[in-house]
Amino acid sequence: MRTSDFDYELPSGRVAQHPAPVRSRSRLLHLRSDGTTAHHRFFELPTLLRPGDLLVRNDTRVLPARIAARRLPGGGRVEILLLPGAPAPERGSWFEALTRPALRPGVRLEAAGVRLEAGEPLGGGRRRLRILDGADSPVALAERAGRTPLPPYIRRKGPGAAAHEAADRERYQTVYASVPGSAAAPTAGLHFDGDVFRGLAERGVEVRDLTLHIGYGTFAPVRTENPREHQLGTERFHLPGATRDAVRRALDEGRRVVAVGTTTVRVLETPGVLEAGPRERETALRILPGHHFGVVSALVTNFHLPRSSLVMLVAALAGREPVLAAYREAVGTGYRFHSYGDAMLVEKSARLSEGNLR
Repeated sequence: MRTSDFDYELPSGRVAQHPAPVRSRSRLLHLRSDGTTAHHRFFELPTLLRPGDLLVRNDTRVLPARIAARRLPGGGRVEILLLPGAPAPERGSWFEALTRPALRPGVRLEAAGVRLEAGEPLGGGRRRLRILDGADSPVALAERAGRTPLPPYIRRKGPGAAAHEAADRERYQTVYASVPGSAAAPTAGLHFDGDVFRGLAERGVEVRDLTLHIGYGTFAPVRTENPREHQLGTERFHLPGATRDAVRRALDEGRRVVAVGTTTVRVLETPGVLEAGPRERETALRILPGHHFGVVSALVTNFHLPRSSLVMLVAALAGREPVLAAYREAVGTGYRFHSYGDAMLVEKSARLSEGNLR
């Protein structure tokens, strides 16, 4: 298995720069368990699920984590992307961030009246920072000085950029986001609205929440040709007892568990997660083809970058060839890709055996 096995051709024009005008009007490609596909709009999702299905979603809320700072003294510009900590740092303690350009330890910064100090580098552009004064926590810093942390392939420049950035504060957030802490949106959830949830309730689909704050590891590029050598960062999650019990009941009763987003999959597939014990835990689970899915039977997800750990996870559930064929079909039929793009409903392959890449 090689990282290049998960490559596909993606024209730049297929990368969505803006969300659909109405969340649930985005397109939805259904990849069935037999490898066949069908095309829908997202508001049709309730009709594609089964009565009794359990839908589990990630209720994390995206911080305005992208911060423009300046060096002290001198005023040189520095861009900071806050990364969620585990656990949340106390006032005055060190926390993680990406910075551009790189900073030497001891360099001091200022952002909207908040003074910070750079600590040691952690690799991959990450380093430690701490607040000296002006804010009580990284969350307070973000709320005071931050902008929406859109991915780098979404560009906000030129006329209208300010208006688009204002709109992003609402649209780069799920309608059910409630627990602040993420550096990126759980983008599969961006398509849901009140009408979809009413449809799910009428269909008899149960809905439960968990929380995983998305950090750098989720979207870090795979830089090695052997994907088993790629390490995901550790992310902290909270699995409420009510959600854990609902998942266990669904499995005992032979009902499907449908995950909204790859972060939800990683929580639910973390070994021992359904056992009694602490509800606050950490995961660095990497899911590749050959993974035995013990909980998740279907996945609502967006279209992911070529060669990414996320497309590998989807391939683990539905098979590499069916997934890449569905991606090629989506490219050819005009689907929009990545964070603000369209969605997939992916069912676990009926033909996929453990350890079989195909």
